[in-house]
Amino acid sequence: MANISSLGIGSGVLTSELVDQLVQAERAPTENRLAQKTERTQALISAYGTLRSAVTELRLPMRQLSAPDNLKAFSATSSNEDVAVSVDSSKANRGTYSVDVTSLASAQALASRDVFADRDKTSVGQGTMTLSVGDNTTNIVIDSSNDTLQGLANAINDSDAGVSAGVIDTGSGFQLVLSADETGTANAVSISVSGDSAGTDTDAQGLSRFAFNTSMDAGAGLNETIAASDAVMSINGVEVTRSTNSFENVIDGLTFDLTATGTSTVKVEQDLGAVADRVQGFVEKFNGLQETIDALAGFNAESGSGSLLTGDSVIRGIQNQLRQVLTRVVPGLEDASVRSLADVGITTNFETGSLEFDREEFMAQLKANPDDVTALFAEQGRATDSQVEFVRSGVNTEPGTYDINVTQAATQGTLAGNAAATFPVTIDGTNDEFSLLVNGDTSVNLQLTQQTYNSAQDLVDEIQAQLNSNNALNVSDGSVQVSLGAGDELVFSSSTYGSESSVTLSSAESAATFGLYAATSTDGLDVAGTIDGRTAEGEGQTLFLGENSGAASGLQVQILGDQTGSRGSIQFIEGVGERTVDLITNFVGADGAIDTRTESLNRDLERIQENQIRLEERITAYRERLVSQFTAADSLISQLNSTQDFVSQQLAALAPQNNRNNN
Repeated sequence: MANISSLGIGSGVLTSELVDQLVQAERAPTENRLAQKTERTQALISAYGTLRSAVTELRLPMRQLSAPDNLKAFSATSSNEDVAVSVDSSKANRGTYSVDVTSLASAQALASRDVFADRDKTSVGQGTMTLSVGDNTTNIVIDSSNDTLQGLANAINDSDAGVSAGVIDTGSGFQLVLSADETGTANAVSISVSGDSAGTDTDAQGLSRFAFNTSMDAGAGLNETIAASDAVMSINGVEVTRSTNSFENVIDGLTFDLTATGTSTVKVEQDLGAVADRVQGFVEKFNGLQETIDALAGFNAESGSGSLLTGDSVIRGIQNQLRQVLTRVVPGLEDASVRSLADVGITTNFETGSLEFDREEFMAQLKANPDDVTALFAEQGRATDSQVEFVRSGVNTEPGTYDINVTQAATQGTLAGNAAATFPVTIDGTNDEFSLLVNGDTSVNLQLTQQTYNSAQDLVDEIQAQLNSNNALNVSDGSVQVSLGAGDELVFSSSTYGSESSVTLSSAESAATFGLYAATSTDGLDVAGTIDGRTAEGEGQTLFLGENSGAASGLQVQILGDQTGSRGSIQFIEGVGERTVDLITNFVGADGAIDTRTESLNRDLERIQENQIRLEERITAYRERLVSQFTAADSLISQLNSTQDFVSQQLAALAPQNNRNNN
């Protein structure tokens, strides 16, 4: 390509500036059009992003209102700050309770009776120390590597036995102190010694100086400085015991945290204001969405001008679908006291499209008709059988009424003795221990109080008390109930229902004492039956349909009791909260209206960028063509100018000669 800087030398007219002007004139119309399209497309993408944010903001308050538990908020107060109470609204109910705390839980503490001259040098004796804490037994070997007071403390701490050890400098020597890691009598510590190198295992010489159990002779072994104790309180006159100072779900939904003994009056009341606050949050977010829509798609009648998204089909679709859900009578509530949002004080301002909220009216309706207000917002299942409970719906469950039929009621795993014990029965060191395996994975070691039991009920009460305080069961959130069968034999029943429920006898010092030497273990069964005439799956007491099972797809119900056959029906109601959450998810989710429109606009941007690239290629070619043409023309003009100069010079040279000839 010719050097553009030399253009115009021959003509003085076809210059590089002229090329630039012609190129700019060629570029400008298309460039301006693409710039305008880019600006508008980016503005639309930004507008849809703003719309997405506003729609998404509405999802959280509606999701909260779609959960039934959030529509029955409760608050609890205690007249005594030493008896703190917290509430789980999903489980609590109104009530007033008189609480009397008579004892706090404490962790056992022990101390060595002997005072040692040096913590790191004085020998404490060698052998094996066995620590028993609750169901946990740990062996600790003391040898030449740790035969000191500090070595003993370190070995105990490293063993993870449920006991912490330390060495105290009393000023006149050193003492070992031990404390149980957990409070309660179930976590009391028992220590025995074997292979004591400095005497017998029980003579309080050498390592046996650190032995301890409650039946030891006074002055032997470790000294109990703090006894393990349980927390004890009565609620409306009923005594309750726990190994910690926190009592959970003694009353459904309530947790008591104790810091001192004393009395208190605890009141649990429905917190109408908390529920109204959640509804107020929904109204505010909806009105915020409406303001966003007005800004993006509003029309100014005075100026006759619209906004960026005026008339946009996506916005119209969002408005219309939300309006239909929020103004309709909820299917299933046609004959209820509360049928729509307007019935609870949430109305639409038809001039602005925003919602107006009458807080007092809402709280009055919630107090008068809590069940209907819950169904108005949240999903709900209403069963005709009091022992059929709605668990949850599936993604595709449709509002409607569905029949329930049970062919097999769920059962619990049991362990039944083969014979009744003979009373009175004496429990001593030869027959006080036995172990159960519960639900296939929880080992329960029981040690009964050594005494004489005069009746079967006395023995049942003792076994039940040990089961109730068993750490392994409490950690597993399971429980076992013991009762007497038809022949006064012991019967153990797991609290769990279904095929994973079982109770088996693992070991017993004397199974015959309890009539368990040929005990029968029977595993539990899962519930079986149909929902809406379709065969359902069972898991424990839960009966459910899988997806793609018709209108009731995904529906889950809990079947209580042992009745088989028809169990009535359950009516599934989908409130405005659940329906709105589903709508919003469709709007903002993948392949939703906003996402589809945004992707289309992004593709438009890509096409605009491709057009800009093609424009640059065309302009580059156009410039090269102009430069080539101008160069050729300029060269020709230069040649013509040279010819003109030559002719002019020749003519000028001929002029004097012609003049002489004429003279």
